[in-house]
Amino acid sequence: MYRFVLTRQWVCLTLVTLALIPAMIRLGFWQYHRHEHRIAQNQLIETNLRAQPVPMTEVTSPGHRVPRADFWRTITATGTYDAAHEVVVRMRTDNDDKVGFHVLTPLVLSDGRVALVNRGWVPGGDDPRAYPPVPAPPAGEVTVTGRLKADETSGGSGIKDRKGLPDRQVMLINSEQQAQYLGRPVLGGYLELDQPAPPEGGPEPVAEPDHDSIGPHMAYAVQWWLFAAAVPVGWVILVRREKHDREEAAAAADALEQEPATA
Repeated sequence: MYRFVLTRQWVCLTLVTLALIPAMIRLGFWQYHRHEHRIAQNQLIETNLRAQPVPMTEVTSPGHRVPRADFWRTITATGTYDAAHEVVVRMRTDNDDKVGFHVLTPLVLSDGRVALVNRGWVPGGDDPRAYPPVPAPPAGEVTVTGRLKADETSGGSGIKDRKGLPDRQVMLINSEQQAQYLGRPVLGGYLELDQPAPPEGGPEPVAEPDHDSIGPHMAYAVQWWLFAAAVPVGWVILVRREKHDREEAAAAADALEQEPATA
């Protein structure tokens, strides 16, 4: 009664079943590796945020590519804000997901080099192409503390670097682009401002990255593995059901053959 599994329909179903099992197992391990990556990233963020601040000039330099090990590292910089060459970064959200701008202000160091400082988020005006109202940075020499971030690229961020933008508006925070705009050497990466806190009405500081949540990846991994275990069980149930249906059909056919002919 199990010879039906050799039919074309059941052979195709069996092959699909056999293909699904390893695919689901791999998807489960993919989600598990994402879970491990999230745990490692949380640990890196926690370690770097709680580390003692170091001068930005000790961990980066013009043309330097910030490695992942230094992401979110606490850094300091001392200099004078160059408000005349401040730019805003388009299509950025605040902590409530409202769309506006990030304010990127050059901080000129004592040796003439520049550190880029993301001072935080400001809302846009009625005209999205107009330069938004931006509170002026502090005057005179200041010391700022914040988180080290790597230069943004279209490939890494998924943000298209559009051309023909309004004056003093950019899509990406990129030290090489700003070096061309300023005509000065700019330290690689940028400082995401934490201290000093802006006065009331100033740019809204960018929140610390989430390093407590582990996400749903482990739950997804377990789900995929349960699906992989359920597939062969489902195949067996279908086979047994098909066998039962065939037996009932055969019994009904035998009963019809044995009924006496009616006049």
